[in-house]
Amino acid sequence: MVRKERSPGVKLLLAGLVGLALIIPLAMVYMLVSDRQHQARIAQNSIEAGWAGSQTIAGPMLVVPYTTTTQSTEEVNGKTVTRSYQTRRNLFIAAQSQSISTNVDPEKRSRGAIYETIVYDAQMAGEAQFALPGDLDKLGIEPDELLLDEAFIQLSVSDPKGLQTDARLSVDGEAIELNPGLGPDSTGSGVHAFFDWTGAEPIALDFGYSLRGSTNLSFVPRGQATEWSVTSSWPHPSFSGGFLPGDEDKEVSADGFKAKWSISNLALGQSLVTIGQPDMPSGETYYDDGFGGRMPAPGSDSIAAIGFMEPVDLYKQVERALKYGFLFIGFTFLAFLMFDVVAGARVASAEYLLTGAGLILFFVMLLAFAELIGFAAAYTVSSGAIIGLLTTYSAAVLKSWKRAGLIGGMLLGLYAVLYVLLNLEAWSLVIGSVMLFAALAGVMYATRNIDWTQVRVTKQDEEVEA
Repeated sequence: MVRKERSPGVKLLLAGLVGLALIIPLAMVYMLVSDRQHQARIAQNSIEAGWAGSQTIAGPMLVVPYTTTTQSTEEVNGKTVTRSYQTRRNLFIAAQSQSISTNVDPEKRSRGAIYETIVYDAQMAGEAQFALPGDLDKLGIEPDELLLDEAFIQLSVSDPKGLQTDARLSVDGEAIELNPGLGPDSTGSGVHAFFDWTGAEPIALDFGYSLRGSTNLSFVPRGQATEWSVTSSWPHPSFSGGFLPGDEDKEVSADGFKAKWSISNLALGQSLVTIGQPDMPSGETYYDDGFGGRMPAPGSDSIAAIGFMEPVDLYKQVERALKYGFLFIGFTFLAFLMFDVVAGARVASAEYLLTGAGLILFFVMLLAFAELIGFAAAYTVSSGAIIGLLTTYSAAVLKSWKRAGLIGGMLLGLYAVLYVLLNLEAWSLVIGSVMLFAALAGVMYATRNIDWTQVRVTKQDEEVEA
């Protein structure tokens, strides 16, 4: 019996079509990773809801109410009448100097068996000095308009439910009572305390409080000279924001870190005295731009921020690995195609499809095991299982354990290179492009004498029925 086989060109086309069809399950796995990441974030939010969220704090601000007279002109019964109104406003005065020290004690909190986040207890202690500016006339304020006996101090905290019972504040050594909120005619969250500043003499503040938070701690510097020092046992801090500690101002080791910021008002570009309440920027230094990238968050250039996060986000690692999925399919299909058109082994479309399904299953297994045993161990288990599966299957498809051994060795090399790529992000594009170049060169060399349009004809013995 005479049997016609497909031409090498048709075989290449069919292998390519199967590879393109596998984009659909790859996209579904990508969606699965996003869904698991979303579920993890929901679990983290629930932990933070019972503890406290990311905290943004600011140094103390002195607020002095004052009255001012405004006039308005209006028509009454055909006559122009000028009316005077007394209005009350707040004058916000930043510190001449302030020094704040923070000790952060982090720990991991989990929800269920696989979701966890980093929470912390922070102990704050600080000092600040204030003085009444002598150039209030530039703001149109007269000294006799100041209500100095109604002055109060603000301490801004983004999530005040994290405040503990040990909060204290003293002015010139005299303790004053703290109240919730930032005071009259003020927006935002935190605490405030009234005191009588009738003498308008320079004052010294001493304050301290314990604060719960999670994931991030940010500080908004205000004042002519600000110093912020932080110590923690967390070994993987992420420094961000508009102010970063210099190399000589930070120490990071396996036992934790120490960092120090020294910020002058010249760097802030802000006036020490304002009529409007200063903004309290968000502690988030980046936000998702909707295309998988990160953009600086509004106001992030005016804060100093520390992130308490795991050095490796397993969902990001799986997501990055998934981007190389089509590369794995392409290399494996090329190897099968070479055995088919060069060595004469027949590989059916269904066999390409099943092999591709195994390669995609690796990423599902990687995600599932990574949530339980960590990324590195999950990568070893998943890759080992898929390499064993496809090597055994290749022996049946290619009718040779020697050929299957080559497929297994190639897969072992691919998974090893992928793991290197995931840990060497800066070199991933270079290594990936070199691999593709080498693969293309190898295919060109192996198929240099092939007639892609030739149809091979084989003879087979006819079966005779008894």
